[in-house]
Amino acid sequence: MLFLYNILMILASQVVKLLAFFSPKIKLFVEGRKTVFETLAHTITTDDKTIWFHAASLGEFEQGLPVMEQIKLQYPSHKIILTFFSPSGYEVRKNNTIADVTVYLPLDTKSNAKQFLKLTHPDLVFFIKYEYWPHYLNELSIGNIKTYLISGIFRKDQAFFKWYGGFYRKALQSFDYFFVQNESSKVLLQQLGFDNVKISGDTRFDRVVAILERDNSLDFIHQFKNNTTTIVIGSSWPKDESLLVNYINQTTEKVKFIIAPHNIKSEQIQELKKSISKKTILFSEKGEKDLSFYDVLIVDIIGILTKIYSYADIAYVGGGFGNPGVHNILEPSTFGIPIIVGPNFSHFAEAVALVHQEGCISIANQTELNDAFSNLILNEDIRHEKGHICSTFVQMNKGATAVILKHISNN
Repeated sequence: MLFLYNILMILASQVVKLLAFFSPKIKLFVEGRKTVFETLAHTITTDDKTIWFHAASLGEFEQGLPVMEQIKLQYPSHKIILTFFSPSGYEVRKNNTIADVTVYLPLDTKSNAKQFLKLTHPDLVFFIKYEYWPHYLNELSIGNIKTYLISGIFRKDQAFFKWYGGFYRKALQSFDYFFVQNESSKVLLQQLGFDNVKISGDTRFDRVVAILERDNSLDFIHQFKNNTTTIVIGSSWPKDESLLVNYINQTTEKVKFIIAPHNIKSEQIQELKKSISKKTILFSEKGEKDLSFYDVLIVDIIGILTKIYSYADIAYVGGGFGNPGVHNILEPSTFGIPIIVGPNFSHFAEAVALVHQEGCISIANQTELNDAFSNLILNEDIRHEKGHICSTFVQMNKGATAVILKHISNN
Protein backbone atom coordinates (compact mmCIF):
# COMPACT_ATOMS: atom_id res chain seq x y z
CA MET A 1 0.00 0.00 0.00
CA LEU A 2 2.86 2.38 0.80
CA PHE A 3 4.24 1.69 -2.71
CA LEU A 4 0.95 2.66 -4.38
CA TYR A 5 0.69 5.73 -2.13
CA ASN A 6 4.19 6.75 -3.24
CA ILE A 7 3.19 6.56 -6.90
CA LEU A 8 0.09 8.64 -6.22
CA MET A 9 2.15 11.30 -4.44
CA ILE A 10 4.64 11.47 -7.34
CA LEU A 11 1.74 11.89 -9.77
CA ALA A 12 0.21 14.53 -7.49
CA SER A 13 3.48 16.48 -7.51
CA GLN A 14 3.28 16.69 -11.32
CA VAL A 15 -0.37 17.73 -11.27
CA VAL A 16 0.23 20.62 -8.87
CA LYS A 17 3.01 21.88 -11.15
CA LEU A 18 0.45 22.20 -13.93
CA LEU A 19 -2.12 23.80 -11.64
CA ALA A 20 0.49 26.35 -10.57
CA PHE A 21 0.09 28.06 -13.95
CA PHE A 22 -3.50 28.93 -13.04
CA SER A 23 -3.34 29.59 -9.28
CA PRO A 24 -1.02 32.06 -7.50
CA LYS A 25 -1.42 30.14 -4.24
CA ILE A 26 -0.48 26.81 -5.81
CA LYS A 27 2.43 28.55 -7.54
CA LEU A 28 3.74 29.56 -4.12
CA PHE A 29 3.18 25.96 -2.97
CA VAL A 30 5.32 24.66 -5.86
CA GLU A 31 7.98 27.38 -6.08
CA GLY A 32 8.56 27.43 -2.33
CA ARG A 33 9.48 23.76 -2.30
CA LYS A 34 12.14 23.99 -5.01
CA THR A 35 14.92 25.19 -2.70
CA VAL A 36 14.04 23.37 0.55
CA PHE A 37 16.84 20.81 0.44
CA GLU A 38 19.37 23.42 -0.62
CA THR A 39 18.32 25.67 2.27
CA LEU A 40 18.59 22.82 4.76
CA ALA A 41 22.02 21.78 3.46
CA HIS A 42 23.31 25.34 3.98
CA THR A 43 21.83 25.87 7.46
CA ILE A 44 22.05 22.45 9.14
CA THR A 45 25.38 20.68 9.53
CA THR A 46 25.96 17.04 10.40
CA ASP A 47 27.16 18.15 13.85
CA ASP A 48 24.03 20.17 14.63
CA LYS A 49 21.48 18.83 17.08
CA THR A 50 17.96 19.60 15.88
CA ILE A 51 14.29 19.44 16.82
CA TRP A 52 11.63 19.50 14.12
CA PHE A 53 8.14 21.03 14.39
CA HIS A 54 5.59 20.64 11.60
CA ALA A 55 2.55 22.90 11.23
CA ALA A 56 0.00 22.56 8.46
CA SER A 57 -0.71 26.28 8.34
CA LEU A 58 -0.83 29.49 10.36
CA GLY A 59 -3.33 28.29 12.95
CA GLU A 60 -1.24 25.24 13.80
CA PHE A 61 1.88 27.40 14.07
CA GLU A 62 0.14 29.61 16.63
CA GLN A 63 -1.07 26.48 18.40
CA GLY A 64 2.41 25.02 18.63
CA LEU A 65 4.23 28.23 19.49
CA PRO A 66 4.00 27.87 23.30
CA VAL A 67 5.60 24.42 23.06
CA MET A 68 8.27 25.68 20.65
CA GLU A 69 9.17 28.48 23.03
CA GLN A 70 9.55 26.14 25.99
CA ILE A 71 11.42 23.50 24.00
CA LYS A 72 13.86 26.17 22.84
CA LEU A 73 14.50 27.10 26.48
CA GLN A 74 14.83 23.48 27.54
CA TYR A 75 17.12 22.51 24.63
CA PRO A 76 19.23 25.65 24.00
CA SER A 77 21.92 23.78 22.07
CA HIS A 78 19.43 22.42 19.51
CA LYS A 79 18.41 24.15 16.31
CA ILE A 80 14.67 24.42 15.74
CA ILE A 81 13.42 23.40 12.30
CA LEU A 82 9.91 24.53 11.39
CA THR A 83 8.01 23.27 8.36
CA PHE A 84 4.72 24.35 6.84
CA PHE A 85 2.51 22.56 4.35
CA SER A 86 0.40 25.54 3.30
CA PRO A 87 1.50 28.86 1.75
CA SER A 88 -0.98 30.66 4.02
CA GLY A 89 1.17 29.57 6.95
CA TYR A 90 4.64 29.76 5.46
CA GLU A 91 4.27 33.12 3.70
CA VAL A 92 3.01 34.81 6.87
CA ARG A 93 5.49 33.27 9.32
CA LYS A 94 8.57 32.51 7.21
CA ASN A 95 10.48 35.26 9.05
CA ASN A 96 9.54 34.14 12.56
CA THR A 97 12.16 34.40 15.30
CA ILE A 98 11.46 31.12 17.11
CA ALA A 99 12.89 28.73 14.49
CA ASP A 100 16.45 28.60 13.21
CA VAL A 101 15.22 27.55 9.79
CA THR A 102 11.70 27.70 8.34
CA VAL A 103 10.83 25.88 5.11
CA TYR A 104 7.97 24.22 3.28
CA LEU A 105 7.57 20.51 3.94
CA PRO A 106 8.47 18.65 0.72
CA LEU A 107 5.67 16.49 -0.60
CA ASP A 108 5.33 13.13 1.11
CA THR A 109 7.23 10.84 -1.26
CA LYS A 110 9.63 8.18 -0.03
CA SER A 111 12.68 9.91 -1.50
CA ASN A 112 11.68 13.32 -0.11
CA ALA A 113 11.13 11.92 3.37
CA LYS A 114 14.50 10.13 3.35
CA GLN A 115 16.39 13.18 2.10
CA PHE A 116 14.63 15.56 4.48
CA LEU A 117 15.44 13.44 7.53
CA LYS A 118 19.00 12.83 6.37
CA LEU A 119 19.59 16.58 6.18
CA THR A 120 17.78 17.47 9.41
CA HIS A 121 18.50 14.37 11.58
CA PRO A 122 16.18 15.53 14.41
CA ASP A 123 16.32 14.20 17.96
CA LEU A 124 12.67 15.10 18.62
CA VAL A 125 9.74 15.68 16.25
CA PHE A 126 6.43 17.40 16.94
CA PHE A 127 3.43 17.30 14.62
CA ILE A 128 0.90 19.96 15.60
CA LYS A 129 -2.79 18.98 15.76
CA TYR A 130 -2.93 16.90 12.60
CA GLU A 131 -1.34 15.98 9.23
CA TYR A 132 -0.21 12.38 9.23
CA TRP A 133 2.19 11.92 6.34
CA PRO A 134 2.82 8.14 5.96
CA HIS A 135 6.31 8.31 4.39
CA TYR A 136 7.64 10.83 6.90
CA LEU A 137 6.14 8.89 9.79
CA ASN A 138 7.48 5.60 8.41
CA GLU A 139 11.01 7.00 8.09
CA LEU A 140 10.82 8.48 11.59
CA SER A 141 9.83 5.07 12.90
CA ILE A 142 12.67 3.36 11.02
CA GLY A 143 15.10 5.88 12.46
CA ASN A 144 13.69 5.36 15.98
CA ILE A 145 13.22 9.13 16.30
CA LYS A 146 10.91 10.25 19.11
CA THR A 147 7.78 11.68 17.53
CA TYR A 148 4.90 13.41 19.29
CA LEU A 149 1.49 14.70 18.30
CA ILE A 150 0.54 17.80 20.27
CA SER A 151 -2.93 19.32 20.63
CA GLY A 152 -4.25 16.40 18.60
CA ILE A 153 -7.93 16.02 17.96
CA PHE A 154 -9.65 12.98 16.50
CA ARG A 155 -13.20 12.48 15.24
CA LYS A 156 -14.94 9.24 14.40
CA ASP A 157 -15.54 10.34 10.80
CA GLN A 158 -11.79 10.32 10.09
CA ALA A 159 -10.28 7.57 7.93
CA PHE A 160 -8.46 6.01 10.91
CA PHE A 161 -11.78 4.81 12.30
CA LYS A 162 -13.28 3.48 9.05
CA TRP A 163 -13.11 -0.11 7.76
CA TYR A 164 -10.79 1.05 4.95
CA GLY A 165 -8.46 3.00 7.22
CA GLY A 166 -5.83 0.34 7.96
CA PHE A 167 -3.15 2.17 5.95
CA TYR A 168 -3.70 5.35 7.95
CA ARG A 169 -3.96 3.52 11.26
CA LYS A 170 -0.54 2.03 10.63
CA ALA A 171 0.91 5.52 10.21
CA LEU A 172 -0.22 6.38 13.75
CA GLN A 173 2.04 3.65 15.14
CA SER A 174 5.02 5.93 14.49
CA PHE A 175 4.03 8.32 17.28
CA ASP A 176 5.69 7.75 20.63
CA TYR A 177 2.97 9.71 22.37
CA PHE A 178 -0.28 11.49 21.60
CA PHE A 179 -1.19 14.65 23.50
CA VAL A 180 -4.85 15.21 22.67
CA GLN A 181 -7.33 17.97 23.37
CA ASN A 182 -10.26 16.03 24.76
CA GLU A 183 -11.64 12.80 26.17
CA SER A 184 -13.35 11.71 22.95
CA SER A 185 -10.03 11.82 21.07
CA LYS A 186 -8.41 9.68 23.76
CA VAL A 187 -11.24 7.13 23.64
CA LEU A 188 -11.06 6.86 19.85
CA LEU A 189 -7.32 6.19 19.96
CA GLN A 190 -7.73 3.66 22.76
CA GLN A 191 -10.30 1.83 20.65
CA LEU A 192 -7.53 1.37 18.07
CA GLY A 193 -5.25 -0.06 20.77
CA PHE A 194 -3.20 3.04 21.54
CA ASP A 195 -2.57 3.54 25.26
CA ASN A 196 0.21 6.10 24.79
CA VAL A 197 -2.30 8.93 25.02
CA LYS A 198 -2.76 11.80 27.44
CA ILE A 199 -5.37 14.55 27.56
CA SER A 200 -3.25 17.68 27.71
CA GLY A 201 -5.80 20.13 26.40
CA ASP A 202 -5.21 22.68 23.68
CA THR A 203 -1.94 24.65 23.66
CA ARG A 204 -3.73 27.54 21.96
CA PHE A 205 -5.08 28.54 25.36
CA ASP A 206 -1.51 29.02 26.59
CA ARG A 207 -0.80 31.03 23.47
CA VAL A 208 -3.70 33.44 23.94
CA VAL A 209 -3.17 33.80 27.70
CA ALA A 210 0.39 34.96 26.95
CA ILE A 211 -1.05 37.70 24.71
CA LEU A 212 -2.29 39.50 27.84
CA GLU A 213 1.30 39.88 29.07
CA ARG A 214 2.49 41.88 26.07
CA ASP A 215 1.92 45.46 24.94
CA ASN A 216 -1.22 45.44 22.79
CA SER A 217 -1.53 49.19 22.37
CA LEU A 218 -2.06 50.76 18.94
CA ASP A 219 -2.27 54.54 19.00
CA PHE A 220 -4.21 54.80 15.75
CA ILE A 221 -6.89 52.40 17.03
CA HIS A 222 -7.17 54.42 20.23
CA GLN A 223 -7.70 57.54 18.14
CA PHE A 224 -10.28 55.86 15.89
CA LYS A 225 -12.23 54.39 18.82
CA ASN A 226 -12.46 57.77 20.56
CA ASN A 227 -14.26 56.34 23.62
CA THR A 228 -17.03 54.94 21.40
CA THR A 229 -18.49 51.43 21.57
CA THR A 230 -16.50 49.50 18.97
CA ILE A 231 -17.25 46.26 17.13
CA VAL A 232 -14.21 44.43 15.74
CA ILE A 233 -14.92 42.12 12.80
CA GLY A 234 -12.06 39.66 12.40
CA SER A 235 -11.25 37.29 9.51
CA SER A 236 -14.46 38.07 7.63
CA TRP A 237 -15.43 36.42 4.36
CA PRO A 238 -17.85 37.79 1.72
CA LYS A 239 -20.77 35.79 3.18
CA ASP A 240 -20.14 37.39 6.57
CA GLU A 241 -19.64 40.82 5.05
CA SER A 242 -22.93 40.82 3.13
CA LEU A 243 -24.81 40.64 6.44
CA LEU A 244 -22.41 42.91 8.30
CA VAL A 245 -22.49 45.67 5.70
CA ASN A 246 -26.30 45.65 5.77
CA TYR A 247 -26.16 46.17 9.53
CA ILE A 248 -23.47 48.84 9.37
CA ASN A 249 -25.38 50.82 6.76
CA GLN A 250 -28.74 50.73 8.54
CA THR A 251 -27.88 50.97 12.25
CA THR A 252 -28.57 54.22 14.07
CA GLU A 253 -26.65 53.20 17.20
CA LYS A 254 -23.58 55.18 18.18
CA VAL A 255 -21.02 52.53 17.36
CA LYS A 256 -17.82 52.16 15.34
CA PHE A 257 -16.63 49.22 13.27
CA ILE A 258 -13.18 47.82 12.55
CA ILE A 259 -13.13 45.22 9.78
CA ALA A 260 -10.11 42.97 9.26
CA PRO A 261 -11.04 40.76 6.29
CA HIS A 262 -9.56 37.32 5.77
CA ASN A 263 -8.62 38.24 2.22
CA ILE A 264 -6.88 41.60 1.76
CA LYS A 265 -6.60 41.63 -2.04
CA SER A 266 -6.89 45.21 -3.20
CA GLU A 267 -9.90 44.72 -5.48
CA GLN A 268 -11.90 42.99 -2.75
CA ILE A 269 -10.97 45.60 -0.17
CA GLN A 270 -12.08 48.39 -2.52
CA GLU A 271 -15.34 46.59 -3.25
CA LEU A 272 -15.99 46.23 0.48
CA LYS A 273 -15.28 49.91 1.07
CA LYS A 274 -17.64 50.97 -1.73
CA SER A 275 -20.45 48.90 -0.26
CA ILE A 276 -20.38 50.85 3.02
CA SER A 277 -22.34 54.10 3.12
CA LYS A 278 -20.83 55.44 6.34
CA LYS A 279 -17.54 57.32 6.65
CA THR A 280 -14.95 54.64 5.91
CA ILE A 281 -11.15 54.62 5.71
CA LEU A 282 -8.57 51.95 4.97
CA PHE A 283 -5.56 51.40 7.21
CA SER A 284 -3.34 52.02 4.17
CA GLU A 285 -4.97 55.43 3.65
CA LYS A 286 -4.81 56.73 7.20
CA GLY A 287 -1.58 58.74 7.00
CA GLU A 288 -1.87 61.67 9.39
CA LYS A 289 -5.68 61.89 9.14
CA ASP A 290 -7.85 62.29 12.21
CA LEU A 291 -9.30 58.79 12.48
CA SER A 292 -11.86 59.81 15.10
CA PHE A 293 -13.83 61.38 12.25
CA TYR A 294 -14.56 57.97 10.67
CA ASP A 295 -17.19 55.33 11.49
CA VAL A 296 -15.54 52.33 9.82
CA LEU A 297 -11.87 51.34 9.59
CA ILE A 298 -10.92 48.55 7.19
CA VAL A 299 -7.60 46.92 8.08
CA ASP A 300 -5.94 45.96 4.80
CA ILE A 301 -2.77 44.50 6.31
CA ILE A 302 -2.15 41.34 8.29
CA GLY A 303 -0.53 40.78 11.66
CA ILE A 304 -2.28 43.27 13.97
CA LEU A 305 -5.75 41.76 14.46
CA THR A 306 -4.88 40.31 17.87
CA LYS A 307 -3.91 43.73 19.20
CA ILE A 308 -7.00 45.28 17.66
CA TYR A 309 -9.20 42.84 19.59
CA SER A 310 -7.93 44.42 22.81
CA TYR A 311 -9.90 47.57 21.88
CA ALA A 312 -13.14 45.74 21.05
CA ASP A 313 -16.35 45.93 23.04
CA ILE A 314 -17.90 43.27 20.83
CA ALA A 315 -16.26 40.89 18.35
CA TYR A 316 -17.60 39.20 15.26
CA VAL A 317 -15.35 36.36 14.08
CA GLY A 318 -15.79 35.36 10.45
CA GLY A 319 -15.76 32.07 8.60
CA GLY A 320 -18.91 30.69 10.18
CA PHE A 321 -20.84 30.71 6.92
CA GLY A 322 -18.21 28.60 5.14
CA ASN A 323 -16.48 25.25 5.43
CA PRO A 324 -14.92 24.09 7.74
CA GLY A 325 -16.21 27.05 9.71
CA VAL A 326 -15.44 29.86 12.09
CA HIS A 327 -11.93 31.24 12.58
CA ASN A 328 -10.07 31.63 15.87
CA ILE A 329 -12.36 32.85 18.66
CA LEU A 330 -9.81 32.40 21.45
CA GLU A 331 -7.96 35.66 20.76
CA PRO A 332 -10.99 37.90 21.38
CA SER A 333 -12.06 35.58 24.22
CA THR A 334 -8.88 36.17 26.18
CA PHE A 335 -9.66 39.92 26.26
CA GLY A 336 -13.08 39.23 27.79
CA ILE A 337 -15.15 40.20 24.77
CA PRO A 338 -18.57 38.78 23.81
CA ILE A 339 -18.36 37.09 20.42
CA ILE A 340 -20.75 36.58 17.52
CA VAL A 341 -20.15 33.86 14.89
CA GLY A 342 -21.96 32.26 11.96
CA PRO A 343 -23.72 28.89 12.10
CA ASN A 344 -20.80 26.61 11.14
CA PHE A 345 -18.74 26.12 14.30
CA SER A 346 -19.23 22.46 15.25
CA HIS A 347 -15.69 21.41 14.23
CA PHE A 348 -14.17 23.73 16.84
CA ALA A 349 -14.46 22.55 20.42
CA GLU A 350 -13.87 25.98 21.93
CA ALA A 351 -16.64 27.50 19.83
CA VAL A 352 -19.05 24.71 20.75
CA ALA A 353 -18.23 25.18 24.43
CA LEU A 354 -18.59 28.97 24.40
CA VAL A 355 -21.86 28.89 22.46
CA HIS A 356 -23.15 26.39 25.03
CA GLN A 357 -21.97 28.62 27.89
CA GLU A 358 -23.51 31.66 26.14
CA GLY A 359 -20.33 33.71 25.96
CA CYS A 360 -20.52 33.31 22.19
CA ILE A 361 -23.65 33.86 20.08
CA SER A 362 -24.23 31.94 16.84
CA ILE A 363 -26.36 33.63 14.19
CA ALA A 364 -27.72 32.20 10.93
CA ASN A 365 -29.31 35.18 9.15
CA GLN A 366 -29.64 38.96 9.00
CA THR A 367 -32.36 39.22 11.63
CA GLU A 368 -30.38 37.20 14.16
CA LEU A 369 -27.26 39.26 13.47
CA ASN A 370 -29.14 42.53 13.91
CA ASP A 371 -30.72 41.35 17.16
CA ALA A 372 -27.42 40.07 18.58
CA PHE A 373 -25.58 43.32 17.86
CA SER A 374 -28.39 45.53 19.16
CA ASN A 375 -28.73 43.51 22.35
CA LEU A 376 -25.01 43.72 23.11
CA ILE A 377 -24.72 47.40 22.21
CA LEU A 378 -27.67 48.49 24.32
CA ASN A 379 -27.09 46.21 27.34
CA GLU A 380 -23.70 46.84 28.89
CA ASP A 381 -24.35 44.35 31.73
CA ILE A 382 -25.05 41.53 29.27
CA ARG A 383 -21.98 42.53 27.29
CA HIS A 384 -19.75 42.31 30.35
CA GLU A 385 -21.34 39.06 31.52
CA LYS A 386 -20.73 37.30 28.20
CA GLY A 387 -17.21 38.73 28.00
CA HIS A 388 -16.46 37.41 31.48
CA ILE A 389 -17.64 33.95 30.44
CA CYS A 390 -15.20 34.04 27.51
CA SER A 391 -12.15 35.19 29.51
CA THR A 392 -12.86 32.73 32.33
CA PHE A 393 -13.13 29.90 29.79
CA VAL A 394 -9.67 30.70 28.46
CA GLN A 395 -8.10 30.94 31.92
CA MET A 396 -9.67 27.65 33.04
CA ASN A 397 -8.26 25.76 30.05
CA LYS A 398 -4.64 26.91 30.05
CA GLY A 399 -1.78 24.58 31.04
CA ALA A 400 -1.44 22.14 28.10
CA THR A 401 2.14 23.18 27.42
CA ALA A 402 3.20 22.34 30.97
CA VAL A 403 1.64 18.86 30.69
CA ILE A 404 3.51 18.16 27.45
CA LEU A 405 6.87 19.45 28.70
CA LYS A 406 6.60 17.52 31.96
CA HIS A 407 6.03 14.25 30.13
CA ILE A 408 8.92 14.85 27.71
CA SER A 409 11.27 15.82 30.55
CA ASN A 410 10.42 12.63 32.46
CA ASN A 411 10.86 10.39 29.45
